[in-house]
Amino acid sequence: MTMSDKGRQVLASVESKRGYTLPYHRMMAASSPDLLAAYDAFYEQLTLVSRILTPVERETVWAGLLAAAREVHGFIHMKRAEKAGMGRDDIARAVAIAAVAQSWEIFSFSGTHWSAWTMPEIVEQRYLALFETARGDLEPKLAHLVALVCHGACRREEAMVLHLRHAFAAGITPDQVAEGLSYMIIPCGGNTLIEAVSYWEEAAKRGLFPSPS
Repeated sequence: MTMSDKGRQVLASVESKRGYTLPYHRMMAASSPDLLAAYDAFYEQLTLVSRILTPVERETVWAGLLAAAREVHGFIHMKRAEKAGMGRDDIARAVAIAAVAQSWEIFSFSGTHWSAWTMPEIVEQRYLALFETARGDLEPKLAHLVALVCHGACRREEAMVLHLRHAFAAGITPDQVAEGLSYMIIPCGGNTLIEAVSYWEEAAKRGLFPSPS
């Protein structure tokens, strides 16, 4: 496939913003430069332009999300995290929160099938104790944001709502939650984002915390 002058121009613009191009960028530049230009504008607004979260907050959420999604190409955001001023311990802490989020499935299993012995309310307490250990001195509202995004990425409604409750209690705003969840559209896809926002909407209707809209 021969790349047009327009394709080369759009591809050069992508590289100038990001410092790299990926295989699908080059494919779209050759087959549909207008699509690449539109996608690049969307991507720039999604994760390159500052919105509500600070650069450190943004990359903390991204590190947890990409770990939860098992995204091999997450190293791109590891480099951005370093550029934002995060150290390796900061990145490892975000990954640890994602790892604790993964443990929810076992806690949930035992609470459902062995409730006479494990007691769901005690299971939740133990889960939150692990979360607090992973959180360390990270600001509570940011740590809960990382966790709820990780759970949203894995379509765990109960756990996502749990962390939404704690995040709002810690002072997070709907705009901050919305930005964190919006990142999911890249590694997890639109359908997963639909589910995650619906969890938020339905819980908000029950008066648990502010609505996303």
